[in-house]
Amino acid sequence: MITALEALDELVEGNRRFASDGRSRDSLASQARRSELVEGQEPFAIILGCSDSRVPAEIIFDQGLGDLFVIRVAGNIVAPSQIGSVEFAAERFGTRLVVVLGHSVCGAVLATLEELERPTAGRSPNLGSIVDRIRPSVEPLFETDLRHRPEALMQRAVRANIRTATNNLRYGSQVLEQLIQRGELLVVGAEYSLDTGVVDFFDGLPVTAG
Repeated sequence: MITALEALDELVEGNRRFASDGRSRDSLASQARRSELVEGQEPFAIILGCSDSRVPAEIIFDQGLGDLFVIRVAGNIVAPSQIGSVEFAAERFGTRLVVVLGHSVCGAVLATLEELERPTAGRSPNLGSIVDRIRPSVEPLFETDLRHRPEALMQRAVRANIRTATNNLRYGSQVLEQLIQRGELLVVGAEYSLDTGVVDFFDGLPVTAG
């Protein structure tokens, strides 16, 4: 299994290819590759991303079958099932890198900001569970002068939500904490731009990776 920094470099290069319309043919599915994966998998990175249809991790990182272990949920929130999925991949496959992948103009973050502005009566408890997990990261921003600058508020809220998710993974699981302490796992946060197609890794990067 490759190291976390090697995995990070591979994601950066893959996204560079995607953003420049230079996708690799190696990322395309083939019968040979499918056959190789029948007996098992060794994903080199775990991606916890948003369910937004415009942010498919394998495509924006120019990767193929078996390369990424992808967990998708609206708002890239961290709940017990997401933590368990990350634990599973890190322990079972020895994957060394976890990326929490948010994106610009995230609908789940926007829904949370709207809920703070105008609470909704009779809201679905299932949707409410997503909003409630995003709320703690964005509510402090809503109480500043950013409240009157919607675009800036949205940008800051997206990143705050990503940082909260990365911290929830780093400190919300004894399994993951131990792997991190032993230098066997790196958790970083990143934001995908819907406009440019570029992923900005901004949270949790080691000095040597910057």
